[in-house]
Amino acid sequence: MNSPASPVLHDWSSLTLLPACASCFINRSVVFFPSEFVAMKLILASASTRRAEILREAGFSFIVLSSAVDETPFPGESPNTHVQRLAEAKAELVAARAIGPAIVIAADTVISIDGLILGKPRSADDARHTLEKLSGRTHSVVTGVALIRLPDAERRTFVESTLVHFAALSSEEILRYLATGEPHDKAGSYAIQGHAGRFIPRVEGCYFNIVGLPLSRLYHALVDLGWSED
Repeated sequence: MNSPASPVLHDWSSLTLLPACASCFINRSVVFFPSEFVAMKLILASASTRRAEILREAGFSFIVLSSAVDETPFPGESPNTHVQRLAEAKAELVAARAIGPAIVIAADTVISIDGLILGKPRSADDARHTLEKLSGRTHSVVTGVALIRLPDAERRTFVESTLVHFAALSSEEILRYLATGEPHDKAGSYAIQGHAGRFIPRVEGCYFNIVGLPLSRLYHALVDLGWSED
């Protein structure tokens, strides 16, 4: 009667344990993972300190690659079309010089009243005229957002609008506000998060949209593109 075979002993000391992943594949000693296992960085295509502050305070990690485009509206261009066009142009500029995996975030914001597009004031007089126009009335803050995922260039775009009710301002109040220097680099010549907050009794819609970046809608668009903070 044959004696039972001796068990084969293996030396496991040099074994490299691989992640339990059905979708990874091995080439010699190199393990390759599909793109969903690589964290996507976020790239803010804007030099706006306000947009960066919104993302930072919401817990997002990101880098900044600023983009500069001509923000002059086309003749007859609607506010929605205008901000969407500029957001897409900014995103394209940055995506062309960025390396994935990443998602580029670009945005543009304007004020709209009486069908007019009110961007950043060109002078103190321009800011004063804008504030006189907004005084005692309701206007829209319109932000266009464009996202480009790299390297596959998958895109998401949307426009967010918020109604802002402005209190009636006296000439003295307008002059005192202009003296703060706050209006001069702001769309619509005011900042709701600053001194002008005292002039705004009510808003309808996303507050962060007024500051320059509709946070909740942006978050859901990022998730839709596969971004995760894990």
